Parts: sequence; structure tokens; C-alpha cells
Amino acid sequence: MSALTPRATPIAPGVLPEFGMKGKVIVVSGGAQGLGVVQTEALLEAGAIVHVFDRQPEPSAGSYYQEVARRAKEELNTSLHYHQVDVRTGVDKLNKISEEIAEKHGRLDGLLAAAGIQQETPALEYTAADADRLLGVNVTGVLMTAQAVARQMVRLGQPGSMVLIASMSGTIANKGLICPVYNASKAAVIQLARNLAMEWGVKGIRVNTISPGYIVTDMVQKLFVEYPERETEWPKHNMLGKLSRPEDYRGAAVFLLSDASSFMTGADLRIDGGHTAW
Repeated sequence: MSALTPRATPIAPGVLPEFGMKGKVIVVSGGAQGLGVVQTEALLEAGAIVHVFDRQPEPSAGSYYQEVARRAKEELNTSLHYHQVDVRTGVDKLNKISEEIAEKHGRLDGLLAAAGIQQETPALEYTAADADRLLGVNVTGVLMTAQAVARQMVRLGQPGSMVLIASMSGTIANKGLICPVYNASKAAVIQLARNLAMEWGVKGIRVNTISPGYIVTDMVQKLFVEYPERETEWPKHNMLGKLSRPEDYRGAAVFLLSDASSFMTGADLRIDGGHTAW
């Protein structure tokens, strides 16, 4: 639509309809905890139907995930579905579940690939098995999940959007944080997204990445007990002088998976408080 072409349908003041996701079907891998479950809630609030892929059993009653599921049903007039599957070892199951989702809804609109693991080990001490496991989840697992979802988009002949969770660590070496294979895996995710965007763009499938800075999750809070100096030192490494929380990335997920980013693909959205801009 050009600047001189009026909208066919007037919109309410203060509303940006291109951010709306009502009826869209989105897969979120690693969506049971941490950043994944917070972004899942944001997508539900925007109106999406969300299917979570996670290797853990479905979280129990009283968990944040179950509260989000309750909100989806009782407050948001949408639905949240759980599928236990390992993105590294369950490739056949990934494809089967993705096909079932597409058949059930007659569509599959997007993927947020948030499943990932971390390991802090000096390069001289890393074992081949540990490296294979981490790269298997963070790179191969992301590719296999994206592939499973893309197959259904192509089969249905519909466009879609994918967001792969990378990290600022895919662009820099974190001062004082010894995790060479993790950082390499996130650099691979950024490059993977560019290549998928190139290959699948002609099919109407957009692929972008989000590169978060340090995020204070439950896991990181436990890390601060072991390394209390990090809680005070890490905020000094960015321009805002503070650490992020999962909620700081809600808008980015909705933006990239909605029509609001319809001309954006092959890009990395870095949200790091200016950490990498010094």
C-alpha cells in the first residue's frame, strides 16, 4: 500500500492491526520455561494459537506454563498445546507432530525456535561428546524444527515466518564467560537463518533471528549464587547498566512473527542493551 492509498477498512485509534495474530498457528520450541514461555504468552495475547515443543514432560500444576495455559483458555479466547519431543533426537516425531498440527488447523503460520542449551567449559577441556550434544541441540535441532514446520507451509502453499533465537554471543566473545561451543552454535544459528531466508523466501517463508543480551532467568539466578560477582559485573558491560528479563523480548517475537515485519527476512534483531555497540 502506498502512502497515497487510503486503507479500505478504517482502524481504531491506537491500534496497529498488522501486529494482530488472531487465528495464526505458531510452534514454539523450548516453550515450557524461561524466554520461551514468556514469548509464548505474548503470542497468545496477540491472538495466536500456540503449540509448544519441549523435551521435558509437561510442566505441573502451579507452574508459570500452566498459568499461561489457563489464561489462553479463560481470558484470551485461544489455546495452548503441549508436545513432548526432543529437537535433537526426535526428528521423525517433529515431522509427525508438525503435520498433525497443520492438518488439525488447516494452516501453520510460524515458528519460534527457542530450544537451546548452554555449557561453560574451557576449550582445552571440551569433549567431543559434549560439543556434539550442544551443537546437536542448538544448531541441528533448530534446523530440524525449522525444516519440519517449513515442510507443512510448503505443502499447504502458504507463507509463514520463523524466528530463531540466537544470541549476542553469536557475534562477540563474552568477556570472562568461557563458553566457546555455545558461542559458535549461536553464530551458526545466525548464519543458518540467513541461508534459510534465501532458500525459502521464494516460497513466502521469512526467517529472522533475535540475538538477546544477558537475560535473568531462573537458571541465571542460580548461576549468580555460584558466581555472585557476575550479578554486579555483567550490567556494567552494556550501555543501559542493567540486565534484561524475558519480558523485554515479548514485542520482538510478536513483531517478527506477525505481518508487522512483512518485508523483513534474513536479518538479526540484536537486543542487548548496547553491549555489542561499544
